[in-house]
Amino acid sequence: MHAERPSPSASRGNAAIRVIVGAAIVAERKVLACARAHPPELAGMWEFPGGKVEPGESEAEALVRECQEELGVRIAVRDRIGDDIPLGHRRTVLKIFAARLVDGQPSPLEHAALRWLTRDELDDVPWLPADAPIVEALRAGPWLE
Repeated sequence: MHAERPSPSASRGNAAIRVIVGAAIVAERKVLACARAHPPELAGMWEFPGGKVEPGESEAEALVRECQEELGVRIAVRDRIGDDIPLGHRRTVLKIFAARLVDGQPSPLEHAALRWLTRDELDDVPWLPADAPIVEALRAGPWLE
């Protein structure tokens, strides 16, 4: 879930930059996509799981925690995918990381639905605009080969 929270490690002048992290969880050449359940204006849009980096957390730690909370799984965080994606008047950035499942099967604990998508199925769901550049990076990169 992409929400906003200040990151302790990033700042621009006196204003903290909020960091949101997301996981492109890849298994068997498919990536996990999650349908938003709320808020109403975003319900039915698809995203990568994740959320806010809390004070004192690294980006990887936040992503592991968020996937446990949202999906009930443990993940291993891998390389970044794509560039920082500015959100919220450029005071928030979204960072997506490749990840793999370590333990558990994903369950939609905070989402309306989950889907595993192949490279050819990436356009089968309506992605949140912020996640669209990552979808393109996945399509062009080695992650789904």
